[in-house]
Amino acid sequence: MEEGKRAVGRLCSICSQRRPALKRPKTLEQICRECFYAVFEEEIHRVIMENHLFKAGERIAVAASGGKDSTVLAYVLSELNRRHDYGLDLFLLSVDEGITGYRDDSLETVKRNEIQYGLPLKVVSYKDLYGWTMDEIVKVIGLKNNCTFCGVFRRQALDRGAALLKVDKLVTGHNADDMAETVLLNILRGDIARLSRCTFIMTGEDGPIPRCKPFKYTYEKEIYAYFKKLDYFSTECIYSPNAYRGFAREFIKDLERIRPQAILDIIRSGEDFRISSSTRMPDQGTCERCGYISSQKLCKACVLLEGLNRGLPKLGISRTREAINGSERLHKTGRLPKAEAERPILQSKPCGNLEF
Repeated sequence: MEEGKRAVGRLCSICSQRRPALKRPKTLEQICRECFYAVFEEEIHRVIMENHLFKAGERIAVAASGGKDSTVLAYVLSELNRRHDYGLDLFLLSVDEGITGYRDDSLETVKRNEIQYGLPLKVVSYKDLYGWTMDEIVKVIGLKNNCTFCGVFRRQALDRGAALLKVDKLVTGHNADDMAETVLLNILRGDIARLSRCTFIMTGEDGPIPRCKPFKYTYEKEIYAYFKKLDYFSTECIYSPNAYRGFAREFIKDLERIRPQAILDIIRSGEDFRISSSTRMPDQGTCERCGYISSQKLCKACVLLEGLNRGLPKLGISRTREAINGSERLHKTGRLPKAEAERPILQSKPCGNLEF
């Protein structure tokens, strides 16, 4: 009798027919692969429908890095689009940051995904947009602040690529772990402006191209690329070990080991934050130089690029007196101090050779 009970306990908690393949961190259910696929896809479909992420006839760009999350996102969206007749035109959009031994390899994965899923691919590069690759930037700035450059440039590059594709929305593979990390980072930084909107499932609705996150409530462990045997690239960026986000990521993972529901709890806490009405949020405008959305006269990308081109790579990120004075002058006037402006330009290609 007891042996029979143990046998039943080893069966999938949904179908009661197959052996479980994993234990879901959100529900603690033990389910088989087939049920996991169905539950995972149905949850993403429900998130899309409940949040009205798409409209029939829209052109949607999937931010594709070749990694696990973006590969599953491209696969699931293409499947759901066909199965539920969303009526979407889907595209893959990749950014080539110019990281030898990492991005060049991952882009080969994206090119295979283009064929596997039948989705057109557009690749934009830092070199074409800014005149610099990340390898070149790291040689100048070092490993300490390189993620600042990459994060700013990548965000703008995705928007510029999406504008070239003339899409209505950009979809990213940010999952629940990413969202919880972002909430924690904004608390640690005291960044009220970002804290007030970092848990939104759709952002940038007042900008050129809105961004959606269908995996907002999906745990990283449940991104089913491994189980589905999808073709994805699993190597970490060679410049990421020094990223500040890495410390938040390790903290979140420690919390998850103690209490798996902590990830969703952090996201829900972020959703419930209320910013005081007396807190003045920055006014959104456009960069005077490239036309990109910015709360300053010059956007962060233009400030960082100006520093690189003028031989002041720490302009906009350093707290040294020279960098602060240069950054303030650049924000206020759009020009560097005369002594700095007379320095030779290392790369002449301006930021923003694409108008919005």
